[in-house]
Amino acid sequence: MTAHSLPQPGRFLPDVNKTPTMVVDSGIHSGRAPERRRLPEAPARMAGMSPLLRRGARKNPADSVVTLIGKPGCHLCDDAEAVIAEICGELGARWEKKDITEDEELYRKYWEQIPVILVDGAQHDFWRVNPDRLRKALGA
Repeated sequence: MTAHSLPQPGRFLPDVNKTPTMVVDSGIHSGRAPERRRLPEAPARMAGMSPLLRRGARKNPADSVVTLIGKPGCHLCDDAEAVIAEICGELGARWEKKDITEDEELYRKYWEQIPVILVDGAQHDFWRVNPDRLRKALGA
């Protein structure tokens, strides 16, 4: 077997049990046989993965709450409200509007970003609302 045909470190290789393995040390420099390690089962591998990359069961949009944080006289807030009202009405999700001028904590946290959109309490967007992205966040 030539050095070019040896498995490279970091490459995934199938084994007889159909369980994914990864070559940790190709053995090229040490003269040893390549060392293989079993990868953890899928749920364990996904535990450290970003939630953006994980695929889980779709949630019911009616179980979500969209919060619009804005202020009176803000044209971007008016635009965001129109998009949120349309998408939430279409999907059956609940939504609420909070005035940043009436809540000191919201003002301190978001004053430079209004309008701010939260989905289930987590920041989803600010300044502009992307309708497709909001639909996906709501599970549609």
